Amino acid sequence: MSIQNAYLQELMNTVEKRNPNDKQFLITVRSVLESIEPVVEAHPEYVKMGVLELFVEPERVIKFRVPWVDDKGEVHVNRGYRVQSNSAIGPYKGGLRLHPSVTEDTVKFLAFEQTLKNSLTGLPIGGGKGGSDFDPKGKSDMEVMRFCQSFMTELFRHIGPDCDVPAGDIGVGGREIGYLYGQYKRLTAQYHGVLTGKGLSYGGSLARKEATGYGLCYFTEEMLKANGKSFKGQTVVVSGSGNVAIYACEKATQLGGKVVAMSDSNGYIYDPDGIDLAAIKKIKEVDRARIKVYAENHPNATYTEGCSGIWGIKCDIALPCATQNEISLESAQKLIANGCFCVSEGANMPSTMDAIDAFVNAGLLFGPAKAANAGGVATSALEMSQNSMRYSWTFEEVDAKLQQIMTGIFRNVDSAAKEYGFGNNYEKAANVAGFLKVADAMMAQGVC
Repeated sequence: MSIQNAYLQELMNTVEKRNPNDKQFLITVRSVLESIEPVVEAHPEYVKMGVLELFVEPERVIKFRVPWVDDKGEVHVNRGYRVQSNSAIGPYKGGLRLHPSVTEDTVKFLAFEQTLKNSLTGLPIGGGKGGSDFDPKGKSDMEVMRFCQSFMTELFRHIGPDCDVPAGDIGVGGREIGYLYGQYKRLTAQYHGVLTGKGLSYGGSLARKEATGYGLCYFTEEMLKANGKSFKGQTVVVSGSGNVAIYACEKATQLGGKVVAMSDSNGYIYDPDGIDLAAIKKIKEVDRARIKVYAENHPNATYTEGCSGIWGIKCDIALPCATQNEISLESAQKLIANGCFCVSEGANMPSTMDAIDAFVNAGLLFGPAKAANAGGVATSALEMSQNSMRYSWTFEEVDAKLQQIMTGIFRNVDSAAKEYGFGNNYEKAANVAGFLKVADAMMAQGVC
């Protein structure tokens, strides 16, 4: 599919000229512009006020060096980034990613997507994203601490509880958030909610660890119900074995599904009896071992090297929760051929654009990441609220709010799909629903 609207195509040309090397960012922008064509045609005021030109240009791109010293006393220098994409509806909000693959392009496209995702939550949070090409794997606690302290020594000038509130992402868990927060507090002498995903002992929220996985299943269940289906009695495949995957597996099981496969970066396990989640939690959260250990203690389970083969397992519902671009066109075709009727994304953009097109064209129910995995950032926003009140809610209170937010997201997306004639194309509808709120806020605030 290509952009048909002449104004939007000219805008896309401009974006390509300004960002010639940012391939992921360009793919994402094009996808969104294709989706919102009917919106632009129905709202010429957006064109007149330059809303689209502002929307596709990040408000701020921050790039800096991060020097740190390893345990041998050797100096290393990484690159740090923070892209503050859009603050029309609230302070920038989005994770920090630590991984060798992180580039300015990566952070720009994630921040752009985050703007739409955060808008869909209905909460007053704008879009941002950050990170570094530093790899925490194989590093000691002291090396990670020194890196995080150096990273925050620059980042602290650009963030704040009413300006920009980072969180965790790939490579940034509770340990890293703790080190980052400690350095922020040391530099500013202020104790407030400038980071989310904090430990419970210093301002974190209950249910944050479970939020993305639970939220994915709440969204998916609502999508299934709207189409006469549910998790009950369905075979489910979940990729990944981090927080998102573990708690998606837990909630899918509670909702009546049978999860038969999970994976890590080395390979995947298949257990026809249903995944023993307690064993997975011990392997991943306690022992920090590879998932292949599971097959050693479950006689009917098998382990296979390599990750992509997991999508060849016959299932009714697929929940990709590992990493971006993990479902290729070939993998999508396998899922379709094996009778999968629902794919809902727990990771950030785990399906390639070709795979998404294949799902939509085949009539599968497809829950796009910007809607389906918004539970994490939604609960981060709830953490911000609790920090502002100097108060904490119970697990049950947070979980109830999360479920309400996720079902609300689906209903807004479904409403946009009906209004703009998208049928069950929730990918396009999510782009439209997210964009409309941001665009109206930008219109109300004038050119800024």
